[in-house]
This record gives sequence, structure tokens and C-alpha cells, in this order.
Amino acid sequence: MLEGLTTDREQIEHGPHKKHSWWQVMCLTGVDYFSTLGYQPGIAALAAGALSPIATLLLVGLTLFGALPVYRRVAEESPHGQGSIAMLEKLAPQWWGKLFVLALLGFAATDFVITMTLSAADATAHILENPFAPEFLSGQQVIVTLVLLALLGGIFLMGFSEAISIAVVLVFVYLALNAVVVAVAILHVLENPQVILDWKNLLRVDYSSPLVMIGLSLVVMPKLALGMSGFETGVAVMPVIKGKLEQRIHGTKRLLTTAAAIMSVFLILTSTVTTVLIPHQEFEPGGKANGRALAYLAHGFLGDWFGTIYDVSTIAILWFAGASAMAGLINLVPRYLPRYGMAPNWTRAVRPLVLVFSVIGFAITIIFRADVDAQGGAYATGVLVLMLSAAVAVTLSAFRKRQRLATAAFALISAVLAYTLVANVIERPDGVKIASFFIITIIVTSILSRATRSTELRVTEVHLDPLAEQFVNEAEAAEVHLIANEPHQRDQREYNDKLREQWLNHRLRSSEPIMFVEGTVVDASEFESELRVRGEERYGHKILRFESPTVPNALAALTLHLRDRAGRPPHIYFHWSEGNPMVKMLGYLLFGGGDVPPMTREVLRKAEPDLDKRPHVHVG
Repeated sequence: MLEGLTTDREQIEHGPHKKHSWWQVMCLTGVDYFSTLGYQPGIAALAAGALSPIATLLLVGLTLFGALPVYRRVAEESPHGQGSIAMLEKLAPQWWGKLFVLALLGFAATDFVITMTLSAADATAHILENPFAPEFLSGQQVIVTLVLLALLGGIFLMGFSEAISIAVVLVFVYLALNAVVVAVAILHVLENPQVILDWKNLLRVDYSSPLVMIGLSLVVMPKLALGMSGFETGVAVMPVIKGKLEQRIHGTKRLLTTAAAIMSVFLILTSTVTTVLIPHQEFEPGGKANGRALAYLAHGFLGDWFGTIYDVSTIAILWFAGASAMAGLINLVPRYLPRYGMAPNWTRAVRPLVLVFSVIGFAITIIFRADVDAQGGAYATGVLVLMLSAAVAVTLSAFRKRQRLATAAFALISAVLAYTLVANVIERPDGVKIASFFIITIIVTSILSRATRSTELRVTEVHLDPLAEQFVNEAEAAEVHLIANEPHQRDQREYNDKLREQWLNHRLRSSEPIMFVEGTVVDASEFESELRVRGEERYGHKILRFESPTVPNALAALTLHLRDRAGRPPHIYFHWSEGNPMVKMLGYLLFGGGDVPPMTREVLRKAEPDLDKRPHVHVG
């Protein structure tokens, strides 16, 4: 179950050992992106009516000239797959930055998890609506969807490469069948040009001018936002792409551009042929084209056998659309939560994460009773928030680099995406409610995890500078004695008073060599870090200084390091701090200080269970 845990920790920026070509990875992310063809034309027809092709054309414009340039730049600036979240993380310091990232991860979880459940539910709808579907499956939407989600999780438990192999086959078959359906539909339009004339007449009667058509298309375009999903996943799986860093960036750009180009062509053609060939009442709930417009054309023009083959391919790719979401989650989560101490270490391994997200998918499916429409708002909200955050991130990046034209262009894209998001939230506020649930859940569980892991050692390596090395080498001849000092004025009186205090409290002999050790908290919100110790001599006193997210854990790591060098446990001396223990504990969790002596001893107790090998902590 924990296979690959150490590898994941060491290769957090470089991804798994086995890499794949960019076009193979495109298929993995494409099972989500391309699968929207299964329901996007029907959504467009319901939202825009006869304006569906125009609204889709505007959506394609936003994709090619908005989302695509944004994510190509994101790929350049976060080539290890952290995405726009990492770019924005740098803007907000300390705990505010962590909470901001957790909120964005909440929206990412909304996007990815709902991708899994919504796509599986839509695959179930295609299964149950097929004329050859067994009678006993009627009304069993929830059970069928749960089975599909379990199968998806099972594939990822087998391995990542197996998922990519399946995705390649599904994408090629699905796109080929869609090309056949679209080509046949275009032939029917050419043979019967009256349908185009009827559509034009309908537009002329219902709308007074082309400007009105464009304006109304802009109003309904946010409802079509599902047609832009998949970009954040494309960046999240960058570490899986074969090649060195530059090749990985180039491959990701080709992946994003190729996927966007293919999808744009299909979106324009499918929205046009479905609008002019399918009666509008068939798009309504209960109609034969509701949520399956292209399947309706496949059955109508090519017969039930070809239609069933098309249904099977649609079902397969909709079911496996969750694979790109699962891939995004298992690549994204280990890059943030374990590093913040806000998830157990086992979350760095793939299989436990797959089980966790599968269980969450089961819960969402049961809560929403596998209803596609009920989950659509949350899906669109997650997609749009991630796209807006990426647009804002690249806008700020261009601004910092004084690229005025790029800043203006990206700012305009951000404004359009912001409008799209706001309009979507007003139309479907349930999306924000679901996203809020994910955000609150992630924040609460992260804080609990951080609290339970607070007494871990949390220092990955200890480095001493040359002067610190000299001090330690001189002290190793005898026993190492460290006096912990909270630095204030750092004048001669402070050190003399501290030394006198320790002589009185601990009866240290004046002949015993001692060193002061001083720690400063830099960013208490960080969890793991390297410890760099600097040597300094002031007023005849030898001092070891360091900066760390937390003082107790750093002192524990330093004493263990000195023990390993000298072969015997060192001694460290404290005085009791004044104040309420609970307040001190909260100060330790939030600000890295608190009641340092007992916390240092607790970290040492957990890190070294052998009493004979544990460094000695003296408090008086």
C-alpha cells in the first residue's frame, strides 16, 4: 500500500520514475476534456437555444485566446506541476499564504472530485438510456455509478502507467467515432440545406441584430463553462511527461495547444449540427437528446448498432474522465499538504490517496443520488475558480517583470473569467456551497493533522558553518553542554546573567565548557526545513545560532545531531517559562515558540525512544 512513499518524498518535484510522451499524457488529461462532448452540445442548446453555435464560438475564443495562453505561461513558471496555486502561494506570507492555498485546494478538490462523480453519473445515464440496456438496471443510477467509481479506483491501485495506456485507447476510439458522427451529420446538412435557412430565419425573427445575438450569447456563455475543463489537470501532470525540464515545458505546451485545438473544432461543429438537426424539445429534460445530443444523432443517422458502439465509447470515456481528475489529485495533494504538516506522511504515496478520494467520490454520489444536473454547478465553479486564479497569477507575474502588453492582455482575460465565474455563481450558487464544504473540510482536517504532527522532528538535515564546526569539535573532547537562550539585547550583561542563572539552577561547574544556543522563528507556518547553524563569538562566549519555523523541534534536531557526532548524548539547559500552559501550547502550534523546554523534551522522546541515547534536557 505504501510502495513508492520514499521515492515520492525524494522526487516530489520530478514525478514518478516512469515517464511518458506528451501525447500520451494529453490522452490522460483529455479523457476529462474530450468527454465533455458527451453532454456539452446538449447543455449549450438548453442554455442558448438557437444561439448555441454563437455562444460556443465565443467559448472557443475564450479557450484559445484566454485559457490557453494563461496555462502555457503557468507551465513555464511552475514546471514541476504545482500549477497556478504555487505561483499565488508566494504572494501571501506565512499562515495567510497557507490558508489561501488551502482554499484554492478546496476548489481544486471540488473540480477534480466532482469531475469523477459527475462523469461517472453521466456514463450511468448513457448506460440506462441505451435501448439494449438490461431491464434490471432501470432506476439503479446510484449503484451503477458506485460500481464505475470503484473500477476507476481499482485501475489506479494497479498503477499510473496502466491508467495512461487505457486513456490512450479510449481517446483515440472516442474521437474517431465522434468524427464519423459529425461527418455524417454535416452530410445530412449539405443534403438538406433548408435546415440552415430555417435556423437563420429563426435567429432573424427572435433577435433584432447581430449585436443583440452576441450580447445574449455572452450572457449565457458562463453556462457553457464545462467545455473548458482540463487545463489545470494538464499542468498538474507535468512531472509525468518524458524529458528534461525544458522538454517537459515544451511537451506540456504542445499538450495544451493540441487538446485545445482538437476540442475547439469539435465544439463548433457539434454545436452547429445538433442545433440545426435536433428539435429543441428533445434537449429538454426527459427528451431523447437531453445530455446525449451526439448519441441521439448517432442512433438516428447510423442505426442502433452503431449508436450502441458510440454509446459504449461515450460511457467508457465518461467513466474514465475521472482518471484525469484522480491523476491531478494524486500529483497535487502531496506537493502541498504533507509539506505543510497538514496531512499524514502516508499521503505522499499514491494508493492510500486513491482509496481516500474513491471513498469521497462514493459519498458525493450517494448524497447527490448520481444526479448530473445537481453536480454541474459545483463542477463549473471549481473549473472557473482555478482558471481565474491562474489568470491572476500570470497577470501578476507579467506585472512584476514589467511586461506591459502581457499584463494588459492577461488582466483582460482575468476580467472575462471573473465575469464568467460571478455569473455562474449567481446562476448556480450550489457550486459555492459544495466548494465551501470542501474548503472547510480541508482546513479543519489540515489543522488537526498539523496539531497531531507538531511534535515530529521536522528537520530534514542539520548543517554547521565552519565556526560552528570548530566550536563543536572543541566541545566534543568533553561533554557537550548547551544553554538555551532567547536572544534580546545580546549584550555582555545578557550572557553573563544567563550563565549565572544556569550555574545557580543546575550547579554547572565553571570548568565545564558551555555553548549558548539561540533560535529565531522565521516562518512558523512552514513545517519541514533544513537547519543551518552559524557559529558566533560575543564577549568571550561561544554561540550557536539558527533560524527555524519552530524552536523546540530545531533544538531537538541539533542535540541529536551533536549526539551522533560525539557518540554520547549532549546536555541542554533551560529555565521554566512563565504563563498559562494552554496558551503556551497554542503559541507553539501557531508561532513556533511557546513553552520550549517541555516541547523540546517531547520531540526528543518521540524521536529517540532509547533513554540511554536520548539527549539530556535540564529545566530549572
